[in-house]
Amino acid sequence: MGNADLRTLAALSEVSFDEVAGSVVAVDAHNWLYRYLTTTVKWTSSEKYTTSEGKEVANLVGIVQGLPKFFEHDLTPVFVFDGGVTEMKDDEVAKRREQREKAEERLEEAREAGDAVEAARMEARTQRLTETIQDTSRELLSLLDVPVVEAPAEGEAQASYMARKGDADYVGSEDYDTLLFGAPYTLRQLTSKGNPELMDLDATLDKHDITYEQLVDIAMLCGTDFNEGITGIGPKTAVKVVTEHGDLWSVLEARGDTIPNADRVREFFLDPPVTDDYDYDTDIDPDVAAAREFVTETWEVDPEEVRRGFERIEESVTQTGLDRWT
Repeated sequence: MGNADLRTLAALSEVSFDEVAGSVVAVDAHNWLYRYLTTTVKWTSSEKYTTSEGKEVANLVGIVQGLPKFFEHDLTPVFVFDGGVTEMKDDEVAKRREQREKAEERLEEAREAGDAVEAARMEARTQRLTETIQDTSRELLSLLDVPVVEAPAEGEAQASYMARKGDADYVGSEDYDTLLFGAPYTLRQLTSKGNPELMDLDATLDKHDITYEQLVDIAMLCGTDFNEGITGIGPKTAVKVVTEHGDLWSVLEARGDTIPNADRVREFFLDPPVTDDYDYDTDIDPDVAAAREFVTETWEVDPEEVRRGFERIEESVTQTGLDRWT
């Protein structure tokens, strides 16, 4: 389901950081990392984060710049990383690969034309979470004592499961699909300026007088990352026909339509692969000196690019610790 479709259905409201302070946020790591990765690439010269061996680690700059937002507002992030990509997502992965290849072609054209602005834009669009980026991200988070959970499949599904269990207060993601995985509360815009946006599952269901299962059915009629929607059905129509007929199967039967693998896709949202094999301490005590050495010496990132980020981490963690004892 397109983000625009789900946004029209979701119950969204702005909340202040004061309202969510002291909470644990299960962060969709790939979603969060990708946003900081592309921003860093777009606005930072590549030599600032490229090693002498030619490996790019813009992710390290992004992490150091992004983590202070959690610490400064007394939020404990738990980063949930994707496991294997489900075969049902093959079409979506292929589509993203095609988009990246087109961006790479435009990037080369911009470089040849000497168009620095367009080149920066296209370079950001060609980014992917390489094995180096995955490994170095986990290592840096470990040095900063930020908990990491490994999901068996979709990170946002695992994060949503942890929130449903009460092991996290919120899911942190820009993706509206956390609704479909049953996340009770999602904090959005954690990578943006200003206050976060709260997405409330129960309020969404009440808003349309539907059940959680019906919300998944509505999304599938519109189209998700795992299935094509039905032509001519948008979110308003989907709500109407599901409310009228009761569920996805009755709607498809009444219209004479089909959705390939509908039963598997539906089950994947309602009962995704998740794990209880995780344990973490929310009292974070980062080793900033070791983290700084890892980023600037081991991976040769320009110290100036991460100086202020590390300072903010030190300042915020110290202040948060003092606040808890006063």
